[in-house]
Amino acid sequence: DLARRTQAPDAEIVANKRAIDGHNQARNDAIERIDEFLLSALGLVDPASIGTALPRSTVAPGTRLNSETAGSMLDRISILGLKIAAMREQTLRQDVDETHRQACAERLQRLLQQRADLGACYDELLADARAGRAYFKVYRQFKMYNDPRLNPALVAEGR
Repeated sequence: DLARRTQAPDAEIVANKRAIDGHNQARNDAIERIDEFLLSALGLVDPASIGTALPRSTVAPGTRLNSETAGSMLDRISILGLKIAAMREQTLRQDVDETHRQACAERLQRLLQQRADLGACYDELLADARAGRAYFKVYRQFKMYNDPRLNPALVAEGR
């Protein structure tokens, strides 16, 4: 939010953007670690391959591949939690009119439903994975914007 202020000095925007990039990188790294942990705990990968670029799957041929990882689902659930908390605050504001509070209350209900739906999908994925009906992979994000070897602007800066 600090980077979005219309009166923020350029230097603050740059500092905030860099902080956001760092936090996003840490978040993506955490998602990958969660996926590795769950895949290992569920017996879906060779434990010796955890931490490699492509952990080796141990699932039977024909097992359904889920397009979203469990770690990504948990990330989305946590983001929804933040949105729910912020929207709930909007429904309690006294410095706005009832129309604003009501619109936010409706949005809050949609966010709560989204979180419930996603939580049910997460639970189903783990149940199916335990039963051998589904699996997911660790999808490395390879975020280029933080890597001075891959980000063209940072490469040019280093010359």
